[in-house]
Amino acid sequence: MEEKTTQYRVTGMSCAACVSHVEKAVKAVKGVESVAVNLLTGSMQVAGTASEKAVCDAVKKAGYGAFPKGEEADVPMEEEASRLGKRLLISLCFLIPLMYLSMGHMMWSFPLPDFLEGHTANGLAQLLLSAILLCINKKFFINGTAGLFRGAPNMDTLVALGASAAFIYSTAVLILGGGHYYFESAGMIVTLITFGKLLEARSKGKTTDALKQLMDLAPKTAVLLDSEGKEYTVEASKVQVGDRFVIRSGDRIPTDGEILEGTLSVDESALTGESLPVDKEAGQALSAATVCKSGYAVCVATRVGEDTTFSQIIRMVSDASATKAPIAKLADKVSGIFVPAVLAIAVVTAAVWLLAGKEIGFALARGISVLVISCPCALGLATPVAIMVGNGKGAKNGILFKTASALEGAGRVEIVALDKTGTLTKGTPAVTEVLPAEGITEEELLELAYALEAKSEHPLAKAVVIYAEERDIPLVDAKEFKVHPGNGVSAMVKDAVCAAGNVGMMRDYAVLTEEDLRTADRLSAEGKTPLFFGCDGDLWGIIALADVLKEDAKEVVNQLVGMGIRVVMLTGDNQKTAEVIAKQAGITEVHPGLLPGGKEEMLRTLSREGRTAMVGDGINDAPALTRADLGVAIGAGTDIAVEAADVVLVRSRMADLPAAIRLGRRVLKNIRENLFWAFFYNAVGIPLAAGAWIPLFGWEMEPMFGAAAMSLSSFCVVTNALRLNFGSLYDPGRDKKRKIKKPSQKASPCCEAAVPAEKTLTIKGMMCGHCEARVRTALEGMQGVEVLEVSNLKGIARVKVSPAVTDGALKTAVEKAGYEITEIRSL
Repeated sequence: MEEKTTQYRVTGMSCAACVSHVEKAVKAVKGVESVAVNLLTGSMQVAGTASEKAVCDAVKKAGYGAFPKGEEADVPMEEEASRLGKRLLISLCFLIPLMYLSMGHMMWSFPLPDFLEGHTANGLAQLLLSAILLCINKKFFINGTAGLFRGAPNMDTLVALGASAAFIYSTAVLILGGGHYYFESAGMIVTLITFGKLLEARSKGKTTDALKQLMDLAPKTAVLLDSEGKEYTVEASKVQVGDRFVIRSGDRIPTDGEILEGTLSVDESALTGESLPVDKEAGQALSAATVCKSGYAVCVATRVGEDTTFSQIIRMVSDASATKAPIAKLADKVSGIFVPAVLAIAVVTAAVWLLAGKEIGFALARGISVLVISCPCALGLATPVAIMVGNGKGAKNGILFKTASALEGAGRVEIVALDKTGTLTKGTPAVTEVLPAEGITEEELLELAYALEAKSEHPLAKAVVIYAEERDIPLVDAKEFKVHPGNGVSAMVKDAVCAAGNVGMMRDYAVLTEEDLRTADRLSAEGKTPLFFGCDGDLWGIIALADVLKEDAKEVVNQLVGMGIRVVMLTGDNQKTAEVIAKQAGITEVHPGLLPGGKEEMLRTLSREGRTAMVGDGINDAPALTRADLGVAIGAGTDIAVEAADVVLVRSRMADLPAAIRLGRRVLKNIRENLFWAFFYNAVGIPLAAGAWIPLFGWEMEPMFGAAAMSLSSFCVVTNALRLNFGSLYDPGRDKKRKIKKPSQKASPCCEAAVPAEKTLTIKGMMCGHCEARVRTALEGMQGVEVLEVSNLKGIARVKVSPAVTDGALKTAVEKAGYEITEIRSL
């Protein structure tokens, strides 16, 4: 049977001990590989080959309810809070007179009607009121007793035992006479715990606000077009791939699609966080749940239902909240033995005070106080509430963590390895320099370049066209346009024979001086591609293009270094190009010439020196993203890279990288604070409740105050986690610098394997850096080939090959990339 991961809803859990019991029961099911239960969301994630029925049966046998997500509607947190609110209100109606009878009259002599005067009459009234309160809050007794009889006591067991002991003892005193009543303690315990549950439920509701806000954005309807062009409205869930739908101003886009005709201005802030609308035209993609601000378009559905980007984001956030962070393991271990330990302490406490000669009422009060002050809830909520709030905060800012361990891992990152192309750089060529020849103005050179490149489909040509259009350069018609594959283009412009291309082509169309060639060599050494332009035998100038650094890359590197993180660049490019980009970005450690396998091997080395995050966007980055301690994918990258990563930066902004690490650090700090509070509360509260300080300081705690403390402990943990919603993730001012991990030894570029034969391939057709990249990718995709150099200026590629790689295989690989090997020389 195929292994799978399934999400379940679990009902009936009240504390960390419940989580421990459910996990123990499910782990015992044959075929279950791993299980993670989340108390906060009432969810469970199970991986393995076990059937859904077997898992659900195991949970039910343990005394809880379970069903696969989607089969039954989830109970909204607001509905749970509403139920608890009503229960609390009714409880207060009976608690107030009970407290008046017990505390007001008996301690402070408040007046009473004549028929309630007297110890017995007062006791009977308290008995009646407290019995009603116990019945109103019967859920504690049902769940607690069931857990006790199954040998799996939980928080409800502690509450039920404490309230029952106070009630039964007081009833016995009433019947037998001669003692103090504790009816008010029984009533106050269940009422205060209900109050605590209400506060907890409301706080939990706030922790899931981000996910609920995302889900509220889901489109409800779609306007489809039938074969005759008539419009009709259907539910968004009924849209099928290939259906045509209409979008107008104000509409929420129902599914992922592509514009067939028309233009739109689309607000994509729901997915990317960017507030400015994006203009879309025919052929461009649309995402579900984004909003059309203006325009009209006919579109076709490309991905529907659970396959849309929006659905995947919701699933990613939800799944991450259902998983468990490694830091939670300590709390899980303690929770498994916590309730039995508390029961034992309560019994021992009562016994010790009886042996010390105290009255049974006093000893019982100390035991009850121990039961009701102990709080396994705070332990169980310490981690999941922080994870849930952290995930929501990340989702609002376009940072998606696939698992809780990924969020925790981001907070532990010590080394960041950055891919170059598409991560540090834009991944597309752009004009960096315009160098007109003597006697030619920049406008004249751009006008010629625009005329020649406007009809070309080459990536470099498109970059020149964009540059000219941004500067409002007029377009002059080019006649007799001709493409020279691998070299450039030529045409008649204003009755002159003009050309654009590499140095080899330009020698046939213009006279090149030594200075021109030196300029070309300088540009190449800087990682740029020089394009020559000439007319009627004269050089008009050179335009340099390069894959330029992203605007925020240098600032991001500075922020990472400021956070005490060692920054490394890994790239398949040659050393000169890599060093130029690294210098611009402020990176001091560079590893160029790496194949995909080499990147993976380098990640192994880096991981031994510190917890490492790899940031990439391409197919060739997938092995490294998987190998790294934390894989971070740029959202605009390939699906394979996104699938391999642990964290996805939806907005494709470099600034989100340090923001993700900041969020991870804050969540980790918050979890530690929560765990400290939970352990500290119990470490201080239990001895106080047991009366350990009575001989020294006379400190004594009544059961009702223990119940109040228990109620507030979980509330404090949840409220502390909600603080994560405040403060910017993009403010480096609060970063605490840590000591940067130094390399244990000077690392050298890795390669696939040591190979004996070095060969030089003469390649026809390369004319720019992108051509170099295509040839390099083709050769790197071959087993047993290491690329040493690819140069369009020299028209060569140098490789190391294993004996198993034939010349014919090299030729085939390069030809598939669109180029031709004319000669292979062995060195």
